[in-house]
Amino acid sequence: DTFIPQFDEIGVLPPIGRWDPLQIREQGPERYRRFVEMEIKHGRIAMAAVTHVLVTANFKWDGYCSYLSFPPLKFEDIPAGTLGSWAALPQAGWAQIVAIVAILDNSLFAQDPNREPGDVVGDRI
Repeated sequence: DTFIPQFDEIGVLPPIGRWDPLQIREQGPERYRRFVEMEIKHGRIAMAAVTHVLVTANFKWDGYCSYLSFPPLKFEDIPAGTLGSWAALPQAGWAQIVAIVAILDNSLFAQDPNREPGDVVGDRI
């Protein structure tokens, strides 16, 4: 057999073609679509994380991030960058972030099976 690369989808580029070492595509269209949706979602989260690093390096909100921690935590006290901000923010703050992302992901930005993968809000004109 001779390997013939297929270039029939967005992101499928020479010289490899469609690279599917786990053979997910052969496991059915529903499973493949789920992996496409997850890849798009993880890409969007990665873009938001890069934006976080770039913005917090140059900008800080005024005021307090948390009145309930002791001592109270100001936004300017949270260091820039991923690991520094991760350690400085109280656990209740991270719980709130995770909760709001989960709520938005399962309600407002839920994937409609009748739309293309990644099209979560549709055209609003």
